[in-house]
Amino acid sequence: MKSWRYGKIAAMSYAETIASFLRVKPSQVQATINLLDEGNTVPFISRYRKEMTGTLDDEQVRIVADEVERLRAIDGRRATILSSIEEQGKMTDELRAAIIAADSMTALEDLYAPYKPKRRTRAMIARERGLQPLADLILSQSKDKRPLEVIAAQYLSEQVTTWQEALQGARDIVAEAISDHADVRRTTREKALKSAKFCAEKIEGAADEKSVYESYYQFEGRVDRLQPHQILALNRGEKEGVLKARVEINERDWRTSIDDNFEADIISPFADELILAEEDAANRLLLPSIERDVRRTLSEKADGHAINVFATNLRALLSMPPLANQTVIGLDPGFRTGTKVAVVDPTGKLLDTGTIYPHEPKNDWDGSKAALQEMIKRHKVTLITIGNGTASRETEKLAAELTRNAPSTRYLIVNEAGASVYSASPLARAEFPDLDVSIRGAVSIARRAQDPLAELVKIDPKSSGVGLYQHDVDQTALGHSLDGVVESVVNNVGVDLNTASPALLTHVAGVGPKLASAIVTYRNENGEFKSRAELRKVSGLGPKAFEQAAGFMRIRSGSEPLDASAIHPESYPIARAVLTKAGLRPATPLNERKPALDILLKITPVEKLATELGCGVPTLQDILEQIVRPGRDPREEAQTPILRSDVLKMEDLVEGMELKGTVRNVVDFGAFVDIGVKQDGLLHRTQLPFGTVLKVGDIINVAILKIEKARGRIGLGWVKSKPEK
Repeated sequence: MKSWRYGKIAAMSYAETIASFLRVKPSQVQATINLLDEGNTVPFISRYRKEMTGTLDDEQVRIVADEVERLRAIDGRRATILSSIEEQGKMTDELRAAIIAADSMTALEDLYAPYKPKRRTRAMIARERGLQPLADLILSQSKDKRPLEVIAAQYLSEQVTTWQEALQGARDIVAEAISDHADVRRTTREKALKSAKFCAEKIEGAADEKSVYESYYQFEGRVDRLQPHQILALNRGEKEGVLKARVEINERDWRTSIDDNFEADIISPFADELILAEEDAANRLLLPSIERDVRRTLSEKADGHAINVFATNLRALLSMPPLANQTVIGLDPGFRTGTKVAVVDPTGKLLDTGTIYPHEPKNDWDGSKAALQEMIKRHKVTLITIGNGTASRETEKLAAELTRNAPSTRYLIVNEAGASVYSASPLARAEFPDLDVSIRGAVSIARRAQDPLAELVKIDPKSSGVGLYQHDVDQTALGHSLDGVVESVVNNVGVDLNTASPALLTHVAGVGPKLASAIVTYRNENGEFKSRAELRKVSGLGPKAFEQAAGFMRIRSGSEPLDASAIHPESYPIARAVLTKAGLRPATPLNERKPALDILLKITPVEKLATELGCGVPTLQDILEQIVRPGRDPREEAQTPILRSDVLKMEDLVEGMELKGTVRNVVDFGAFVDIGVKQDGLLHRTQLPFGTVLKVGDIINVAILKIEKARGRIGLGWVKSKPEK
């Protein structure tokens, strides 16, 4: 049997390992790990500890946090394995070195396999019957010249009555040793992940009414060439009982892996026994296990990709710009139960509610139109938002009639995903205890245009409707990733301490649900916060929470002008010193600040100024930016939604027509674009110019390439944007 050959010794520290992955300095990563271990949050570290981390951004800090947790979990498992083997009295210097060198959970488990407590196996039974010495002869390819039956007869007992049974039991032990051998498993797995075939076929009689999985009824492809969406589709088809899937590993690959470590000696009487044991090990133990490993690896890869797509789409969705100063009617369309109506003022305060029945079975079109017209006039409504679910396009016709000749009112189709989840949640019940569940959904639809972030944080991110196979992926990993996105966007935008809901405050660095509730309770009992410093009076909000959260809170028109900015209170002395050197005051009008700062920086370059003020250059640069544009909302730079005043039907479309559309979802094979008709069009990835990356909310120009009315499909092509005149 060949010796252990399991990779190089893992001599690098966590910081060195992660730094190599991120391509940054180990000192940056080590500083970040130290900050995380001290209880600092990712947003706080990336925003207010730039000198310490060497300006690692939010994404890099989050990767450090996740990677150090993963590496510590590996080390924890390593310690458990070392202890377990030591207790069994089977540890060797060679094995210990291999375990210490293992750099992944898979590598550790491969090494532990021969020593891991198992359920009762055939090999275990054979050992109990005293057949281990005979198995050792097979493994060592003994040159004993006696006949096999004579050698094997030495191991007969009450439980082993024939020499054939003795050899069979010994082969069971050998087969398990081969299957559990770390090198055999590693090399077989590596080869399988490169050249094995993934095969699938339709299960006879299985129902697939819409032929969703037709592409995979007779499918064969190399595992290293499968796309993430194919893996997810194959997994779902198998889970739904439509497909039967398997991984076929090349015989050459597994035989080579075994022969490299267990080689039959033709002059040994046990050569054929080893060959038989190898066949049994492969077919009964090794290949089924490696197939599971390959399937798991493929699924993890596909899950990671799908989670990344979802996270990217969610970030774009949450970062869509708010439509300020709009009084909005929110319409939650429905047929039998009617369309629910809610009117909110520019601050999101509920003004009016109702239910109209413009569609079947009641078909009260004129009455519904009159009711909405009265609401528009009474509340001076400037925008109608319509949920994009059932009856949305039918309801859009009603909105179009109302706005066609009303220049002060427009309408907008909004993504209503999660509105029903929110409306039945404890949060919605607390916000609107006397409101019907269905009306709460209309309120959410109205507010989503006013401030998408503030409203969407009230629902589970997984219900936001911008995912790819989100119900099929690892839900824990998905939740962790999406929660990170929400936290990142909320803190990047900042929150108004005097208007933010508990749901929004929950995602501020260092806050969480309990403190968010305490902040709102304090606000309700004591009135608006006059300063960030007043946060210290909130019950349960200690110095650490204040340090983490304060910079992300905004107070407009408070007692401290700097509280309206993203400057952290710990840096107020520096900010005031900058203002003094520039001849400015906290109350100086914004249009006078940049010229004064430009003059200061000409006299005293930023590096010199930072030295004089005793701070780092990154912190000073952030302070200078906030002095010029305090509390800048990064969403202001995004494209605003398309507000419409008329409606298009599928019948209005003709091939070649050019339209402006909104990207609703981005997936592997392209983007779904709302062009103003009932069905979103698909802009296939092959239509995108090289290097073009779309995100949810982008406004783009497209052309109609293909219309399939029967199937409700619209194919789109890319149209280069024309320069504004």
